[in-house]
Amino acid sequence: MKKQKICIIGGSLTGLATAICLSKLNCSIDLILGPNKLIPKSKSTIAISENNLTFLKKLNLTKDISNEFWPCTKMKLYSEIKNKKFEKIFELNKSNKEKKVLYMVKNVKLMELMLNKIKIDKSVSIKKNTKVSDIFNSGQLKSIKIANREHKYNLIIICAGSKSNLVKSFFKSKNIESSYGETSVTTILKHQPIKNDTARQFFFNEEILALLPLSKFQTSIVWSVKNSSHIKKESLVKAKIKKYTSDYLKKIKFTNTFEYKDLNFLLRNKYFDYRTLLFGDALHVVHPLAGQGFNMTLRDLHTLEKVLNKKISLGLDLGTSDTLSEFSNKSKPRNFVHSIGIDLIRNTFYLKNESIKEARNNFLKIIGKNNFIKNLFFDIADKGLKF
Repeated sequence: MKKQKICIIGGSLTGLATAICLSKLNCSIDLILGPNKLIPKSKSTIAISENNLTFLKKLNLTKDISNEFWPCTKMKLYSEIKNKKFEKIFELNKSNKEKKVLYMVKNVKLMELMLNKIKIDKSVSIKKNTKVSDIFNSGQLKSIKIANREHKYNLIIICAGSKSNLVKSFFKSKNIESSYGETSVTTILKHQPIKNDTARQFFFNEEILALLPLSKFQTSIVWSVKNSSHIKKESLVKAKIKKYTSDYLKKIKFTNTFEYKDLNFLLRNKYFDYRTLLFGDALHVVHPLAGQGFNMTLRDLHTLEKVLNKKISLGLDLGTSDTLSEFSNKSKPRNFVHSIGIDLIRNTFYLKNESIKEARNNFLKIIGKNNFIKNLFFDIADKGLKF
């Protein structure tokens, strides 16, 4: 029987991970990377949950992928009180050898590992510096046009992000989306070597500052701030970062420029069209405070792999509406509840009423003393929702 063909459009982490994961299926895959650089220069970092690290290990990106990820055994949350001071309101501790709160990795490092894996995978064909100009029906299959040449596929997966022209052109249904009116400011600090196993988040009235360990001497900074003119004045940004990290990091050096990204919320109503599936940020975009963006995508990928593998084992077509509906019906409700939950958490930390803030902080302190509830929160952040 002739192998079914899948086209994956997009060279982001989502596209690369999708190509590697689905390469284990008995099918042929074309990965279209587009005209941009294979590995863009970026200072962004990614938080990976324990369960998703296990999933990545199964992709065999390297002999021991654990060596590429920095483990965090603790997560501490701080709330702003009077006079720009902070108090710790919550702590999650997973100091045992088997489980960690999260793992951190540089975006470019993970992309490098994935590309190296794809280059030696005979079931994946890379098409570099290529732009898809059209997607259209071709008999019972779906086709794309590249440089006036037609390529037919059983299934096309678009991993090009929510702002892609392809997404805007072919998926025009209404979505749940809004702008947070915030910008994330990202950089990596070098500092005096420390144990550095604690991820910290500081909740101001209208800002969130995250300190995310990358090694004994490197820490990623992700600062979500309301849009205003001062956020791109690097001297002010540096001064503020130094002020709020000085109790934890010493001899700080800013070795990287800052990256800026507008923060938005998106939940896609329609996941697929005829033989065409949206994936990754094209389906859901959430606030970075919980570090769940790429984790949600990996959970979707695990679900998609199982659905497609079942169809192939039964000799069924990968791209039918029945196949894509099954994936959508499994993933969409979970993504909806998870995304709305993150949005509600974000909103509670932007409350300005002092009485409500105090009640919220006291509630989190009480939860922090209840191991059952803390473990429940950890399981949701680690594995997502199961229903």
